[in-house]
Parts: sequence; structure tokens; C-alpha cells
Amino acid sequence: MEVKEHLIEPLLERVEKYGKTSLELLKLKTIDKTADISSTVISRLIIIVALLFFALTLSVAAGLWLGELLGKNYYGFLIVALIYGFVGITLAFTQRFIKGRIYNSIIMQSLN
Repeated sequence: MEVKEHLIEPLLERVEKYGKTSLELLKLKTIDKTADISSTVISRLIIIVALLFFALTLSVAAGLWLGELLGKNYYGFLIVALIYGFVGITLAFTQRFIKGRIYNSIIMQSLN
């Protein structure tokens, strides 16, 4: 009986060590994926904010320029607003496609 316990004890120690190592590996992989996805999201958000500032400045300039051409400033801003309205409606109709692409991108990045 003592021989069986003597053989089982090292086996149980190895199983415990394997379990701890597997858990540590899972933690490290989770941290790696979280850091990868977070850094991608943050860097893209920074680019989006910069592009939004550019678009805002360009929109004001286009509104003023078109207003000067048409004789009244609010005409230029009205035209720019109509363009944004058209873009917004187009994006609303293609929302499923855009959502699918973003969803697939997140899944692919999570699994790699």
C-alpha cells in the first residue's frame, strides 16, 4: 500500500504543477490579447479624433467658401449640412455591412 502512495504522490504533484502552469499561461495569453486589442482600439481612436478635427475644420471652411460664392453664409453651411445628411443616410443603410466588418475584425484579432 505504501508503494502505491509513493508512486501517486509525485504524480499528483506534477498534475498540480501542470494545472498551475496552464492557468498562468492562460492568464498571460489573456493579458496579451487584451493589450493587443486595447492598443489597437486606442490608436484607432486617436486617428479618428484627429480626422474628426480635420473634417470639422474643413467643413467650416467649405461652408464659409460656399456661402461667399452664393452670397449668404448660411447657404454654404446648409449645403455642407445636406452633404453630411446624405452621408449619414448612406451609412445608415450600410450599417449591417459595416457592423459585420468590425465584428469580423474583432473576432480575427482576438483569435490570432
